[in-house]
Amino acid sequence: MRPSEITEVLNHPVSQELLARDLTRLAYAAKDGTPRVVPIGFFWNGSEIVMCTAKNAPKVAALRDNPAVALTIDTEVHPPKILLVRGRADLDVVEGIPEEFLQSNGAYTMTPEQRLKWEAEVRSLYDGMVRIVVAPTWAKMIDFETTLPSAVEELVRERGERQDGRPPRRSQPGD
Repeated sequence: MRPSEITEVLNHPVSQELLARDLTRLAYAAKDGTPRVVPIGFFWNGSEIVMCTAKNAPKVAALRDNPAVALTIDTEVHPPKILLVRGRADLDVVEGIPEEFLQSNGAYTMTPEQRLKWEAEVRSLYDGMVRIVVAPTWAKMIDFETTLPSAVEELVRERGERQDGRPPRRSQPGD
């Protein structure tokens, strides 16, 4: 996919809505080669998806070995809105708590008092974290109104071709 195509997908209003959500599903290959999908908080900085995790998280070692990832951000309503992203995970070990981690958890409903307690707990737990940074190399938005999964698009096209190739239906007695 060309960078301009990726930008077009990510700048679509539905994609922007999804990129403002709290959670994504991160898919990667575990150390044993089997697939993993984990929900994880994220922050969209306008060009990259940033996720933060513990330095000792199993996904860190797996991503060092194989940085290829896929992300899904979606809604829980019908019709669903879905943003699919592929890319390469770059890992950055940082001291303290990355601002992206604090921002990625900012949309949860917390009172100011709950937020202070949560931040204090986070700061007491982590001496540092790993930033998982993904610059999209491929993206697709599916809203089931203007875009569909490619397999469904193909079925719709094939149905249209079948319908166009059929002779018109003639009324029969009793219709």
